[in-house]
Amino acid sequence: MTEPDRPAVGGTPLLEMHGIVKTFPGVRALDGVDLDVRAGEVHCLLGQNGAGKSTLIKVLAGAHQPDAGRITWRGEEVTLGSPQAAMSLGIATIYQELDLVSGLTVADNIFLGREQSRFGITRPAAANKAASRLLARLGHPEIRPTAEVGSLPAASQQMVSIARALSQDAKLIVMDEPSAVLDNEEVERLFAVVRDLTANDVAVVYISHRLEEIRQVGDRITVLKDGRTVATGLPARETPTREVITLMTGRDIEYVFPERRAEVGRDEAPLLEVEGLGLRGSFADVSFSVRPGEILGLAGLVGAGRSEILETVFGARRATTGTVRVGGKKLRNGDVGSTVAAGVGLAPEERKSQALLLGDSVYRNISISSLARFARGGFLARGAERSAAQELTRSLDVRPADVDREVRTLSGGNQQKVVLARWLLRDCRVLLLDEPTRGVDVGARSEIYALVRDLADRGVAVVVVSSEIPEVLGLADRVLVIADGAVVAEERADALDEHRVLDLVMEGTAHRGTPVATMQHEGDVA
Repeated sequence: MTEPDRPAVGGTPLLEMHGIVKTFPGVRALDGVDLDVRAGEVHCLLGQNGAGKSTLIKVLAGAHQPDAGRITWRGEEVTLGSPQAAMSLGIATIYQELDLVSGLTVADNIFLGREQSRFGITRPAAANKAASRLLARLGHPEIRPTAEVGSLPAASQQMVSIARALSQDAKLIVMDEPSAVLDNEEVERLFAVVRDLTANDVAVVYISHRLEEIRQVGDRITVLKDGRTVATGLPARETPTREVITLMTGRDIEYVFPERRAEVGRDEAPLLEVEGLGLRGSFADVSFSVRPGEILGLAGLVGAGRSEILETVFGARRATTGTVRVGGKKLRNGDVGSTVAAGVGLAPEERKSQALLLGDSVYRNISISSLARFARGGFLARGAERSAAQELTRSLDVRPADVDREVRTLSGGNQQKVVLARWLLRDCRVLLLDEPTRGVDVGARSEIYALVRDLADRGVAVVVVSSEIPEVLGLADRVLVIADGAVVAEERADALDEHRVLDLVMEGTAHRGTPVATMQHEGDVA
C-alpha cells in the first residue's frame, strides 16, 4: 500500500480529554487518561486488549459517563450525557462490533433516527438516493440501499456503518478496528475516504492492532496501558515499531512465529480429508488433506470462500457436493453434533456472535461442548466443571483469572483464549481457526501463535484462515491459495511470500472468469 505525503497538522485541539477516570465493579478501566485531537488529523489510539481503549471511546461517544476528569470541545467544557449529545456536537463512532439492525435496509440503517421526511412523511426514495451517493463515495456503488443489512457480508456491513457516520456531517469520527474485515483493496478505499475527510478538517480517531496501518494513515499516536496514558503525540511515521510495542506491553516483544517442525507428519495418514467439497454460490470442488501435527493455511481475499469452507467442513453449512473424513471415517453432512463427536472444533471469525455465550461465565463457555463429562446422576458437577476451566485458564494465562466472570467483560484476546480452551478441554483432533487473531493485540497474538503451534506439536491437525497473508505464511506449514471459491494453488509456506500469494490470487481469478456464485453445482453429497 502506498503512503502519500500528509501535511503537518497543528493548531488548537478540537477535542481534549483530561484525567478521565471510569470505574466498574472491581475494575478501574480508566485511571486518568489524557487525549487531545486536532481538526484534520488522524489520531491513532493504541494499546493491548484491556488497556482501556473501548471504554475511552464509549465515554467520548456518550455511552459511558466518566467518574472524574473533564472534556472540552472547541475550547469549551462539555458534558456528553448520551450518544445523542455526542452526535449533536458532531462526534460519530463506528464500533468494532457493528451496531446495525439486521432486519432493516441499508438506507434505513444509515439514516436510523434521522429519517428523510417532509411535512412529517418519510421519503424512502430520497433516503435511498442519499445512501447511494454515500456508498459511491466509499467506492461501493454495488451495495444496494434497499438490501437488508443482515444479508450482506461483513465487509459490506462495515461500509454501511462508515456511510452512516459520514451521513451525520461529523467533525470527529472514531473508527474502532475499521479494517478488520476488509481486504487490501477495500482498505485502500477506506484510507482514501479518511484522507478526504481530514482534507476537509474532519478529525479521525483510528484504532487498529495492525501497526503497519498506523504508519500509512496516522499523524499522531496515543498509547494506553492499564487504563493510563503512557505516551501521547508521538509521530505515527517516525516512531519505531519496537518503541510502540514496548509502550503497549511494558516489555520487548519480537513479532516472531513459532519454529516449524521439519517434514510434519510425512509418514502418517491424513487426519482430515476433504474431497470435492462444494457449496452452491460459495465454492466448488475443494479438496485437501491435513496430517497430524500439520498446520494448513487458507490464503485469499475477503469473499473468496475461505470461511464458508471451514463452516462446511464443520457441518454448520450443508455441502452441495463432496465428502469430509476424519481419521478415515466419513462425517455426516451438515451435522455439527457428529462433527464435534468426531473430534473437530471450530473457532469462528465472529467469536462474540457465533462462539461465545456473552452473558455467561468463563467456565461455562469453556465447558459448554463437554458437559457430558461433568454429568453426575442427571446433574452437572459444577465444582469439577469450574476446576477444569481454572486449570485451562491458568495454562493459557487468561486474564483476569476469574472463571466466574462474565465472558463479555474480557478483552478480545482473552475471549479468543476461552474459545480455544473449549476445544482443548474436549481434546479435539482437528481444529479449524477462522481469523484467530482478529481484534487481538500484538502481545496476545504471540501467545496464540505459540498455543496453535503447541497444539500441532501434540498431533492436532490445524486449518487456519486469516486475511493477513503474513500471518498465514508465518504460522502454516502448507498453504492453499483460494480465489473465487476454488483452490488455485498449493505450496509449502516457506516457498511463498505475500506478493506471490497475491499474484496467484489474481491469476486464479483471471483464469476462472465466471464467479462461483453464478456457477451451477450438480449432484449431491456422496
